Amino acid sequence: MANILVAPSILSGDFANMEKSVKDLEKWGGDLVHCDVMDGVYVSNMTFGMPMVAAIKRITSLPLDVHLMITEPERYVEEFVVAGASYLTFHPDASRAPLEALRTIRRRGVKAGIVFNPNIPFKDYAYLVPECDMILIMSVYAGRGGQKFIEETLDKVREAKAYIDSLGLDIPIEIDGGVTEENAERIRLAGATILVAGSSVYKSPNPERTIKILKGNI
Repeated sequence: MANILVAPSILSGDFANMEKSVKDLEKWGGDLVHCDVMDGVYVSNMTFGMPMVAAIKRITSLPLDVHLMITEPERYVEEFVVAGASYLTFHPDASRAPLEALRTIRRRGVKAGIVFNPNIPFKDYAYLVPECDMILIMSVYAGRGGQKFIEETLDKVREAKAYIDSLGLDIPIEIDGGVTEENAERIRLAGATILVAGSSVYKSPNPERTIKILKGNI
């Protein structure tokens, strides 16, 4: 089985002590810092923007996995690159120019990817896959933490994996939403190799053990 990475979402961390929340991830064995950027337009919730990403970049050596839940993300990708994103993903259905956005991100040396909400068919944007370094499958609807995992989204993970394999590409599939110790094995078997987990890590009585379980190391 491929190497499994865990990207805890700081949306579930302590916003009054964000530095500790990020440093805890390093201590617990997290592989990436997942940053959920919401604009209150594409999704109903609002979180943070470039200044927070830049601040996190200054205090950690972990890669920043920045997920843009914003309208017309192509207007801001350059700024998030400058802020310190290592991975930059966006929803192509929110973009007027998704292909150009992907190429802009990659040209700047950052890994680029597209995100599929549960109601967005994979085939609608499969043509963008060769321009991606990551595919993110939402297993809840983007915009709120703590939602229940939608089992049917594992079919989309399998579909994406089969398509990527058919192209002879090596593109990791990330999954985000409702990831827990209980469903992690099913997620890994479906083909996802990067697991985003917020509540299940930050609210765990033993976050280090939880991350090991998510990776399949326990």
